[in-house]
Amino acid sequence: MTTADLTSRRWDAVIVGAGHNGLTAAAYLARAGRSVLVLERRNVVGGACTLEEPWPGYAISPCAYLAGLLHPLVVDELALHRHGYELIPLRPEDPYLTVPREDGSVFTEWIDEARTEADLDPEDARGYREYVALTARIRDALRPDGPDDLWLAEPPSREQIEARLGGDEVAIATLFEDAHTTMLERFFSPPVVDALAGQGVIGTFASPRDPGTASISWHHSSGRLTGYPGAWTYVRGGMGRVSFALADAAREAGAVVATGVPVGAIRPGEGVELEDGSAIAARAVVCNADARRALALLDGGAPAEFRARVEAVPMQSPVLKVNFALAALPDFPAAEHATRGTVNCMRGAQAMHDACRLAQAGDVAEELWCELYFQTVADPSVAPEGRHVMSAFCQYVPYRLAEGTWDERRDEMADRVESSIERFAPGFRDLVVEREALAPPDVEEKIGLTGGHIFQGECLPEHMWDRRLPYRTGAEGVYLCGAGTYPGGSVIAVNGRNAALAVDSDLGGAHV
Repeated sequence: MTTADLTSRRWDAVIVGAGHNGLTAAAYLARAGRSVLVLERRNVVGGACTLEEPWPGYAISPCAYLAGLLHPLVVDELALHRHGYELIPLRPEDPYLTVPREDGSVFTEWIDEARTEADLDPEDARGYREYVALTARIRDALRPDGPDDLWLAEPPSREQIEARLGGDEVAIATLFEDAHTTMLERFFSPPVVDALAGQGVIGTFASPRDPGTASISWHHSSGRLTGYPGAWTYVRGGMGRVSFALADAAREAGAVVATGVPVGAIRPGEGVELEDGSAIAARAVVCNADARRALALLDGGAPAEFRARVEAVPMQSPVLKVNFALAALPDFPAAEHATRGTVNCMRGAQAMHDACRLAQAGDVAEELWCELYFQTVADPSVAPEGRHVMSAFCQYVPYRLAEGTWDERRDEMADRVESSIERFAPGFRDLVVEREALAPPDVEEKIGLTGGHIFQGECLPEHMWDRRLPYRTGAEGVYLCGAGTYPGGSVIAVNGRNAALAVDSDLGGAHV
């Protein structure tokens, strides 16, 4: 469609941004019979969950690497399997998480929980059973399989959540109060606490010793997508296939998805204005861009209460993402089959705590916590024959460096990532064919996420549940549907579903 085609009619809903939640909202609204237009400034859909070819023959999702929290209801209702979405099944005999240690030993969490217990000493094995049971207890109470899943309802208050948990003090502390290390210390000896410390800070500018980080671990363990509750796996072809399937589902339902069309302003009660000055009329505008971007697009048209809520949410990412093309898989001597799952390269909770404090002051530790993903082990199609991709999710780095700029120091920081991996995988550097380092400002510029924050804002307890940003902004006909809304960040898609239900309800029965 040409710009003239887009501006020649009045739409029920215009979606600003073709990230996965925006595409989800578009699909549901179109299925409800609404006329829907999705506008994306880039020439590819998916936002942070897309596919790129940084080097010939390599297909890489630059920001989203694994699927775990994508809601099965969205998958089923939108029939994503018909549109090319395919999970790669987990194998019980494979490791899920491997953490090599400096003393040559290794912690391995296997997909087979009994095997994990067998590798631990008796006390840690008992603790592991209790730890898994705690996670499952909270998941079953808050996110049961079916319509009582709290993610499908209005954002609940703490009181409502505590009622669901039946006064379970440990569960309540895990969701609202405990540091991740405090929670782990209930169950494990210090070496296991150190091995699992990184799971409580993913994408979070906080130390595993900071209050509230236990909730981060639970959030990322709350999914039911893979057949193994709480686990994550790869999407065949890369995570961008999720967004591409959603785009196809939206188009099939009748939505129009237009790329390369940047929005310059949101006009409450009227629609949007494109950067070229063209106006598109719409009864509702649903912003999939982050809430800070929404404020800028509203240009003073946001209600004061909404503006204050948005400005109170921290939106600076602590993550350096480095994507690698490798000549061969790295060898982790302590763990022969480590690359069949996720690998953490780290020195423990205290080192992470110290690195966090350094980054909060604008500096970067010499060694970073690196979580490594090896898509080609499960899916060779994303690289040339005989080659591999490895994605590294690394913390902590600041948005702004106290000394120098990211343009000046990007390669230095990527070298620190390589050194951090080399300690546990000797010879790793020699395997690197290409690399792409994305610091927070790079993600901001490339994807359009304020602060480079892939979750569109902090996910600690004070910014979750009913404290997450609302779908309704309070500006006439203007909504949010991105990761900054309930239930939070990651590739979930139910944010878009929930927002679409709110929009459809507000539009009432009168269609254009």
